[in-house]
Amino acid sequence: MRIGIDLGGTKIEGALMDDSGVIVGRERVDTPSDYANTLLEIKALVNRLDTSSSTPSSVGMGTPGAWVESERAMKNANTTCLNGRPFLDDIKQVLGRPVRIQNDANCFALSEALDGAGVGSFCVFGVILGTGCGGGWVVDRNLLTGPNGLSGEWGHNPFPKFRSDPKTVEQENLLSDRECHCGQTNCVEGFVSGTGLEQTHRELTGENLRGPEIAGLGMCPTIDLYISQLARSLAVMVNAMDPDVVVLGGGASNIVEIYDELPDRLRSYACKSEGKTKILPAKHSDSSGVRGAAWLFPSK
Repeated sequence: MRIGIDLGGTKIEGALMDDSGVIVGRERVDTPSDYANTLLEIKALVNRLDTSSSTPSSVGMGTPGAWVESERAMKNANTTCLNGRPFLDDIKQVLGRPVRIQNDANCFALSEALDGAGVGSFCVFGVILGTGCGGGWVVDRNLLTGPNGLSGEWGHNPFPKFRSDPKTVEQENLLSDRECHCGQTNCVEGFVSGTGLEQTHRELTGENLRGPEIAGLGMCPTIDLYISQLARSLAVMVNAMDPDVVVLGGGASNIVEIYDELPDRLRSYACKSEGKTKILPAKHSDSSGVRGAAWLFPSK
């Protein structure tokens, strides 16, 4: 047995999963606003889940932001009480058992690569199109990570060809520049996240709709532009790593037109127009994060 914890800004989800990937217990609680109580809430959740064995289960955790090993601290988490804290060291001490942590997008990618939409593929890029825009790479069933915790952070690449793509320039001239919380302007996240989609729709139409409402409009001008912007942004990653499959999760991944339109548009922007990279929705949907966290400890 292994436990996965998905630590979010508003909710903490925990799951007890067996070695074949079957979830046998699950619980969700509110995320406390302060650091000390977040640690205690995770401890209580783990203890409630892990009642079936005398041997403590391993705990894998998906977190916002990144654990920077060289500094032994969390950075860039939208759960701001984590930033600058030695979270991994503290949670190990609190739980008294093996713990591994990864960025939540990496956990999503790992879940979908091991037993989700990307199963059997050598190179998988897992993408979250939610409030923000994250990603993770899995190569030969292993997470690709680096010393700065930045692997897969495509949301903070410069948004390509803004107002210079002949196919979209007329519409993009109606859009404002977008400041990013990372300190840059016009990052990919500002346009292809669910939040970016909502802003684009407001600026094009004057309508203040939420993402699911926009998705329900079908192939409207906003969705048409969004798919082209997503294709341009993903082409940079496809050119760099040549993945077998890109798996999409998060709220904006529920736009059904993406899966018909995006592959051809992606090929038109990528280096090789005959590219065979598949675009697929996540198999495990909202469960991918907590499942991937559990998979941080490989099967024995």
